[in-house]
Amino acid sequence: MRQVWAVLRREYVERVRTKGFIFSTIAIPVLMLGSIGLSAFMAVRAERSERQLALVDFTGRLGEEVADGMAAAGYDIEVVGRDVGMEELDRRVLDDEIEGFVVLDEETLLEGVFAYRSKDSPGRIRRTLLEGVVVETVLEIRLSATETTAGVRELLGGGRLTFERLGEQVSEAEEISGIATGFAGAIILYMSMFLYGAFVLRSVLDEKRNRVVEVVISAVTPGRLMLGKILGVGSMGMTQLGIWAACAALIGLLGVPMLAARLPQADLSRIVELLPGAGALVLLLVYFLLGFFLFASLFAAVGAMCNTEEEAQQANFPVVMLLLIPFMLQMFSIDGRGFAWIDWAALFPFFSPILMYPRAVSGSVEWWMVALSLVFMVLAVGATAWVAGRIYRVGILMQGKRPTLRELVRWVREA
Repeated sequence: MRQVWAVLRREYVERVRTKGFIFSTIAIPVLMLGSIGLSAFMAVRAERSERQLALVDFTGRLGEEVADGMAAAGYDIEVVGRDVGMEELDRRVLDDEIEGFVVLDEETLLEGVFAYRSKDSPGRIRRTLLEGVVVETVLEIRLSATETTAGVRELLGGGRLTFERLGEQVSEAEEISGIATGFAGAIILYMSMFLYGAFVLRSVLDEKRNRVVEVVISAVTPGRLMLGKILGVGSMGMTQLGIWAACAALIGLLGVPMLAARLPQADLSRIVELLPGAGALVLLLVYFLLGFFLFASLFAAVGAMCNTEEEAQQANFPVVMLLLIPFMLQMFSIDGRGFAWIDWAALFPFFSPILMYPRAVSGSVEWWMVALSLVFMVLAVGATAWVAGRIYRVGILMQGKRPTLRELVRWVREA
């Protein structure tokens, strides 16, 4: 173990001291904080001025209903009398006292046409919302006048579906949290296994290409060298992910209260309910560790059998596909559900991290399937490490043409 520890320490120290590691570790939390700050600033700006509108009703019949509909959509509506001149309202807009104002007249009652006056043209969302509120109000008034229907606004809104869950009761917050956690976890697992596995491949390939391994191999056995590299890169990855997780927690602890203070009318209490639980985080860590060892062994074998970057890019294509295929399948069932055969495909050890984890945290598979996938992954890690170790033992000292599949089989048998 002393040899493995020496290789682990060397790989870890060399990588955490690089400028790329330091920059990426710091840049991502800074970008997260910047995006949250920008979102909060834009939200505050929108709440302060861009939602302050005035309403002039020359019909005497539409103003109150339209104002209620716009207020329900989050706008601060000021209903002004018909005696207020248009010049006065234009002045208020130009002086940034209000964002704009809506004018309703007799043509609105006849054809649903109304005016919106502002310095800036309304966006597509605002245009659609205002048109919908005005047209629904006009239709409701005209249909109600005929005494042929009741609840016109509800019918015009398209009705409402109420869902009643059968079997085990799960709250809406728990369901949304499970889907969001599973989706985020699948992306984290895909990116981390691909990124840190590529680090292992590059480390092996660089030492082989520079002939450094011929010196190192005289003091360390090939198997321990490969294990030390995998553990060193894995420790670096855990350090980086741990720093990011701590920064995300700190941003959440500081950012949410600040956002709540800036937007007191916004309901931010549900954010706590949507956060993943300790069990989901522990399961994510388990799938990351098993998945990393599984794919890092494959990437190490690919690096040992190749001599150039071009050869490595071609040879690692099957390994990349083992990551890409489950990721694409997960995108087709983003909520952890979908075709029944995908649940069984998630038991395949190379697919389990990306496919089974979202299903586990969303509760769409039985617990025994999750446990079985972990058992299969442990067995696959042992088998993959054994095969990759034999390829690594021979390939790390081989130079020249990349071996064929038949030669790889011979390496495994005779190593």
